[in-house]
Amino acid sequence: MVVVVVVVVVVVVVDVVVVVVVVDVVVDVVVDVVVDVVVDVAVVVDVVVVVDVVVVVGDVVVDVVVDVVVGVVVVVDVVVVVDVVVISGAISASSGIM
Repeated sequence: MVVVVVVVVVVVVVDVVVVVVVVDVVVDVVVDVVVDVVVDVAVVVDVVVVVDVVVVVGDVVVDVVVDVVVGVVVVVDVVVVVDVVVISGAISASSGIM
């Protein structure tokens, strides 16, 4: 009598791989633009014209004095201040794969 015993042992090992993807994106953008333009223009025009004319005719003395004073003062003061602040917040993303 022949007895044949066949034992088949099947071992299956399944390895579980856990993939965790964490994406953490922090965007912090600060744009600070300061434009400071100061224009200070001072124009001073001072014109003094003095004309003294003496005319002697015989016994007649004619004295003509022309006094012209032109004073022009132009002051232009322009101050432009532009302050721009832009702040963009944080973005966070998390993904899990099992």
